[in-house]
Amino acid sequence: MAAHNRRMSGKKGAQVGSGGKRRRGLEGKGPTPPAELRKGHPKQRAAQAKARRAQGRPRRGAGRSSAELVVGRNPVVEALREGVPASTLYVQQFIDNDERVREALQLAAERGAINLMEAPRPELDRMTGGLNHQGLVLQVPPYEYAHPQDLADAAADAGEDPLIVALDGVTDPRNLGAVVRSVSAFGGHGVVVPERRAAGMTAGAWKTSAGTAARTPVARATNLTRALEAYKKAGIMVVGLAADGETDLSDLDVLDGPVVIVVGSEGKGLSRLVGETCDVRVRIPMPGGAESLNAGVAAGIVLYEAARRRR
Repeated sequence: MAAHNRRMSGKKGAQVGSGGKRRRGLEGKGPTPPAELRKGHPKQRAAQAKARRAQGRPRRGAGRSSAELVVGRNPVVEALREGVPASTLYVQQFIDNDERVREALQLAAERGAINLMEAPRPELDRMTGGLNHQGLVLQVPPYEYAHPQDLADAAADAGEDPLIVALDGVTDPRNLGAVVRSVSAFGGHGVVVPERRAAGMTAGAWKTSAGTAARTPVARATNLTRALEAYKKAGIMVVGLAADGETDLSDLDVLDGPVVIVVGSEGKGLSRLVGETCDVRVRIPMPGGAESLNAGVAAGIVLYEAARRRR
């Protein structure tokens, strides 16, 4: 009996002054959070890795850009309306469900291939670097760039003379999108952009292209001058647009054959090396007296002239 008492006396129990810890320990802890929010859960690690990629960390592999985020209710809805490719729509937990939120969810659901993920506000703040995301963040996957040679090969496969536009020093994605749209409208085979110091296929470029980026390839050249020299060796004429060009557009007689049209930036025009690589530099007559045209307009004019002559 004494041994039994000793065993009982060794047990721990509630002590005076415990502050109700035992009572709180018996209380429920609420619903189990989703797997994406549970610390250490594989789904949370996967979501965090996806968020890190969304912040623009470059991925391995040639021909790829980094992922991009579209932030805010109006930009997200506009991107979804314009068919900008997207992989994930992040929605803040307990978000105020206004008309834009409902439309974003509906458009994402209609696309089918877009993942819907709910995330707490601190996580969205971290993903966007503190931008005013308003509870909606759209992740745009890396763009798969073609190789410059792919554009010429596609023309050959179609039994057509290549009609390609190369951009030299154009840094506004909207100009790139406008050029892609013009290339598509006038039967071109694609656009070449330099890898560095140039606009890429961002969500803004996709929107300006009005959906034509889905069928008009954009190639990225490590070195634009070398890419143009390769085109020349393949028998493709390289025509540079320049305000001080030696030939007037109306006198240019090579647009009905294989040609690459090179467009420089509005401010600086063609760079020296690119200009020297061109077979001919052509000017667009402007009787109104304007000094220059932006890249999208200039490319559109020459592409129209090329399409007219090819008919």
